[in-house]
Amino acid sequence: MRRQITGFSNPVVKELRALREKKHRKAAGRFLAEGLRLLTDALACGHVPEVLVMSTARDPHPLVDALEAAVNASGGEVIETAPDILSKITGKDNAQSVAGVFAEFDTSLTGLDLSAAPIWLVAQALRDPGNLGTMLRTGDAVGAGGLILIDDCADPFSVEAVRASMGAVFTQKIARGTWEEFLPWLRARPGQLVAASLRDAVPYRGAPYAAPCFVMVGNESRGLPEEYEAACDLRVTMPMKGRADSLNAAVAAAVLAYEVLATLEG
Repeated sequence: MRRQITGFSNPVVKELRALREKKHRKAAGRFLAEGLRLLTDALACGHVPEVLVMSTARDPHPLVDALEAAVNASGGEVIETAPDILSKITGKDNAQSVAGVFAEFDTSLTGLDLSAAPIWLVAQALRDPGNLGTMLRTGDAVGAGGLILIDDCADPFSVEAVRASMGAVFTQKIARGTWEEFLPWLRARPGQLVAASLRDAVPYRGAPYAAPCFVMVGNESRGLPEEYEAACDLRVTMPMKGRADSLNAAVAAAVLAYEVLATLEG
């Protein structure tokens, strides 16, 4: 069953639009995702939108029909509205034809199953939602178990991070905690903590990586705090052959993750 919304001032439009702001997402425990591919990936991973918003200008598509059927079967809500109202909700001038509202996931460290994968990504104080989404996408590509966010990181459920993840927000486990929570949790079980670093580091190629391997990168401008690096089992460095003195944090994570993958599979 579809609900038609025709006015910008409709309370539902205001409620959904508010999910673009962190405080409203946190209060509601819900987040926005847009695009047919992303929502289809979510459905394939068992995540059904609580609300499905469809543009009246959309083209017929069997995947849209499947999404609508799944939402109706789960007791969710299907809304049909004009493209300009959908743009108002998503914050994009050229909004895609469908958007969904999902319940936020459990992001506790205790919810992680470390036996699920040999590689995990860890980000400390990562501030750019685009970098965060890219790290989720990298994690999916290398078969990582998920992304652990340490200290004050960007919100993984922001529209920007979800969009940048290209659907990986639904395939990767996400956990959040402080360094004081993370380190004792990690040390209570097998796990190698590896940092991209310049301090007493060995070349990243040929380093003795071991599963489960936790690949950690730091803040985009400051890197990792010295005490965090000191607590790592292994510190590795990547050569800089030009004028740049470092790689983008998400890029560094990707390069290192693929080297870890090659070592563990070799």
